[in-house]
Amino acid sequence: MQRILIVEDEVKVANAVKMGLEENGFEVEVAYDGRIGKGLAASQDYDLVILDLNLPHHNGYEICETIRRRNNKVPVIMLTALGGMDDKMQAFELGADDYLVKPFDFRELLARIRVFLKRAGAEVPAAQRYKIVIADLEIDRERKEVNRAGKKITLTAKEFQLLELLAMHKGKVISKLAIAEKVWNIDFDTGTNVIEVYMNFLRKKIDKDFELKLLHTKTGMGYYISEDQ
Repeated sequence: MQRILIVEDEVKVANAVKMGLEENGFEVEVAYDGRIGKGLAASQDYDLVILDLNLPHHNGYEICETIRRRNNKVPVIMLTALGGMDDKMQAFELGADDYLVKPFDFRELLARIRVFLKRAGAEVPAAQRYKIVIADLEIDRERKEVNRAGKKITLTAKEFQLLELLAMHKGKVISKLAIAEKVWNIDFDTGTNVIEVYMNFLRKKIDKDFELKLLHTKTGMGYYISEDQ
């Protein structure tokens, strides 16, 4: 599930966009002022960011600069009532990818988001298209093979899909809902523990015999893979 950050101090606008995006399958986080938005942009990874310009504490230009210092690839869409050419030019100079003036039609915003995310998804580094390496773990996506420290690890199809999903989003917490949708193609049922079971299977095969643990749980949020303890 692709993650989108909305930084918007107009609560009605922010909530309406959030609701619309969630209905279209996105995971959405909202910051209602510039301080919170800047903090999230500096510490979290998102697939796309929607920024208002006029915000309390830190404006959209400052947050855009923060994003670009940390991640030069993530698409940034400015969503604001300021429609002057100078405002647009400054936004583009600071790294914004698009600029949508309020009031706007949500369908247009959604179409632009999909274009940027499709383009970003097509720009997966060539090396990662075929092989993912995390510490001493190697995942061959073409041959569906996994090795750790030179030792071949045999996985079932679902175990491989789960590991591949986590590895493709290294360091990012993947929710149970996203895992259920991506790996099992089903809506997540809170009454089942199938994901926990498969994570235990993976831990036994990937981490059990090694000092460095790669698979981690973020309590109440989901799972992630990282060489950082």
